[in-house]
Amino acid sequence: MSQAQQQFAELATGQIETVLRFARLSLDSSERLFKVQVEATRTALEENVKNARALLSVKDAQEAVSLRQKLIESSVEQATTFSRAIFEIASQAQGELSKLYEERAVAFNKELVSSLDRVAKSAPAGADVAVAAVKSTAQATAAAVDSLTKAAKQVAEFTDASVKAATNATAEAVKTASRKTAA
Repeated sequence: MSQAQQQFAELATGQIETVLRFARLSLDSSERLFKVQVEATRTALEENVKNARALLSVKDAQEAVSLRQKLIESSVEQATTFSRAIFEIASQAQGELSKLYEERAVAFNKELVSSLDRVAKSAPAGADVAVAAVKSTAQATAAAVDSLTKAAKQVAEFTDASVKAATNATAEAVKTASRKTAA
């Protein structure tokens, strides 16, 4: 097998492994989402049966108002828990896919620099300037991708913190409103 064929085979193997990892990550995330949805559906069904029984046992208006407040709090709590679980899965999937992308970008840059070094060795005199320019461009591109990746991570962390704060604030607001209405 010639050197070019071997390099092509290695490149193809690397790409196939990347595609398989991407597929595995996607399937794992989908499976986790499905499990969360099934559990949420099961919980909602059980809660609805329990709530229907509670509503049937109400004896006066005060008890109905109190039960209504409890049901609202419970519904908001369940929705918040469900949203957090979905967001957590999406956030983890995004992190894993970003890591995969970073790994592939680093590998590509290494392969590019290695290829340029081989080309430079067999290139005619004066080609070293062009090779150096391409290497410099590759390094600048890698630095730009690294900066963008870091910025994306910071945005993801900020979004994560914001979503958590918003869901906590919503749950607290509903609890406070329920207490005021009940009083």
